[in-house]
Amino acid sequence: MSLSSSSTRPLANLKQAIRQCRAERAQHRRHYAAATESLYPSLQTRYPPPTPGFRPSQAIKQNRFEVGLKKIPVIPPPPSTATATPDPIASLTANQLATLDPTSSRRRLFSPLNPDRARVGDILLVRLKSGEPFSGVCINIRARNSPIDTAVLLRNNLTRVAVEMWFKIFSPGVSGIEVVRRKEGRRARRAKLYYMRLPKHDIGSVEGVTRTYLRGRQGGAPAGGSGAAKGKKKGKN
Repeated sequence: MSLSSSSTRPLANLKQAIRQCRAERAQHRRHYAAATESLYPSLQTRYPPPTPGFRPSQAIKQNRFEVGLKKIPVIPPPPSTATATPDPIASLTANQLATLDPTSSRRRLFSPLNPDRARVGDILLVRLKSGEPFSGVCINIRARNSPIDTAVLLRNNLTRVAVEMWFKIFSPGVSGIEVVRRKEGRRARRAKLYYMRLPKHDIGSVEGVTRTYLRGRQGGAPAGGSGAAKGKKKGKN
């Protein structure tokens, strides 16, 4: 027992001495800090000490004063285009249609709401600003996402050679589109009349039909009437 007690006493005394040394050191620090603040006021902090539960992220508004500080000018953001034009594509398309088709005649001609609109199977005449007009059977009306990209595919025979041409109805090079003749009989039940490319269903050239239409527009006698008159004269003779 004497051996164990004698061996533990020095350790207990050492721990007690370390605690006392730490307490005295902390006391000296507090005393030194108080003396420094009283002797050197310039070393004191400008801002008050943080409040209990202070976090560094709150230092902007909680522990900072703006008295005597120069304010930085803040430039307001530019006006948002999203509020001015919620749908810029629609407004741009409307402006282009108003410029390319001011009378809205082409829009009515190909509008799905118009019962007398141009359909596949009709013979159309496209007048161009530079070049001769082109007439043919409409075998396809291509309407994409934007109405300004609507185009028609016309087919005709020129010098016994089949020719197909695409025309955009709102193209600046197109001066006008007219319906020469409606499709005879029942309406086509297809949106694309590509079967007319076959020799069995090809109607051939439509130059005669177009010539008769233009002659009637100018006020002259139709080709059929003159032919009938000639037949009557031959019968009399």
